[in-house]
Amino acid sequence: MQGARCLRQLEHHHLREQLHRLPSQPWLWLSPTTGWTPSPLPAGRGVRLHATAGNGFQGDLRCRLPLPMPGEAVNAIVIQHADRADLAALIAECSRLLMPGGRLWMTQLNSCSPYRVRWQRHGLRPASLLRCRSLLQREGLLCGPVRYLGPLWGERAGATGSALPSLRAVCVLEAEKRVAGMTPSGVVPVGWRGPVAT
Repeated sequence: MQGARCLRQLEHHHLREQLHRLPSQPWLWLSPTTGWTPSPLPAGRGVRLHATAGNGFQGDLRCRLPLPMPGEAVNAIVIQHADRADLAALIAECSRLLMPGGRLWMTQLNSCSPYRVRWQRHGLRPASLLRCRSLLQREGLLCGPVRYLGPLWGERAGATGSALPSLRAVCVLEAEKRVAGMTPSGVVPVGWRGPVAT
């Protein structure tokens, strides 16, 4: 499918740029199939996995959820086109793995795009943008603005213009893991004692 290949290349280019602009070692890249594994790889050390039948993953390791990695082990995570049935568990696991201050990028087909007619024929039913944002926020991740990539209806799949961005084929959500600052358990006295020099 030519359109899917162009979308994959467009996504990989955008996601590699995002990983490149921050110190993203180590990283975790989760693809929907082996054909969506990034090539060339992002810089630095990382783990590439793709989904398999039966809710498992294969790639640099072979596993199921929970992933066999310690908590707060990665600084950047990419989730491409995750199955909506497993989305809540996958996002919870990614939140566990993400370091404080780490970033997560998630791509989903845009259900508001006229381009959806092309992928609905293949039985694809992605999670809505609202559900993805809600799951990310439920796990304590701070969501940024949504980016849109790909074609509208009559354009080539690699097109990127600025007209009607919210109708483009793919949504890219970016989220950051924030950690609340420590607060003292007692009352903190406020005020000055003695004269204040001006």
